[in-house]
Amino acid sequence: MSQDAFRAALLDPARPAPAGLRDGAGRAAGARFDVYRNNVAAGLIEALETGFPALRALLGAARFGALALQFLRAHPPRDPRLAFYGTELPAFLDVFAPLARFGWAADLARLEMALRAAYHAADAAPLDPHALGALPAEALARTRLRLAPTVRLVVSRWPVSALHAHALGHGPRPAAGGEEVLVTRPGFDPVTQVLPPGGAAAVAALAAGRTLAAAQEAGLGADAQFDLGPVLAALLGGGAIAGLLPPEEEVSR
Repeated sequence: MSQDAFRAALLDPARPAPAGLRDGAGRAAGARFDVYRNNVAAGLIEALETGFPALRALLGAARFGALALQFLRAHPPRDPRLAFYGTELPAFLDVFAPLARFGWAADLARLEMALRAAYHAADAAPLDPHALGALPAEALARTRLRLAPTVRLVVSRWPVSALHAHALGHGPRPAAGGEEVLVTRPGFDPVTQVLPPGGAAAVAALAAGRTLAAAQEAGLGADAQFDLGPVLAALLGGGAIAGLLPPEEEVSR
């Protein structure tokens, strides 16, 4: 009996118990294997329910349970830490035909995965906001930021942050429209902030080590009215700036 055969039977109730599997008394372990198989599936479904509470709330328990069963058979855990289970769920939902009419589901799962990743990310002491204010005006444009490991971005044509809040009872039913969502962790728990149009492009530029001037240009490329100020305020308020990097000309020397 191979490990692949055991795993395939473990995740598919239509398969018989693997040949040669015996209990402690030497009998065929069919019934005991069925119990074990049910417990494994129940545990994985519970892990997905814990990891994607807003998605479960909006889809409903029965629909989410059916989705979870299909997902766990296609994507068994590859990490022994169940807290990280479900990484592939957003991409799975992108092509999961039974839920095609729930167009927001994949991006909502991305947001919940981003919140979970931010929760488990490494700590980083936030930059004192006065450090930016103390920079000479001529140096500010050339300044580069070191963002905290907790920072995540989710860009969606759906109001995923508002959907997440509504699903968990923290906000009204959202209006239609896309959102650019910044995930930070100012304390123990991650939070979401909706950025102005172009904000995600600016944060992505900063995360890539670009200057504040380049981040402003990246934002303007997405929206002609973009202003970097509110984005910097969101990063500072979220404890998402962990330090200053050397200016580009110093790096190139």
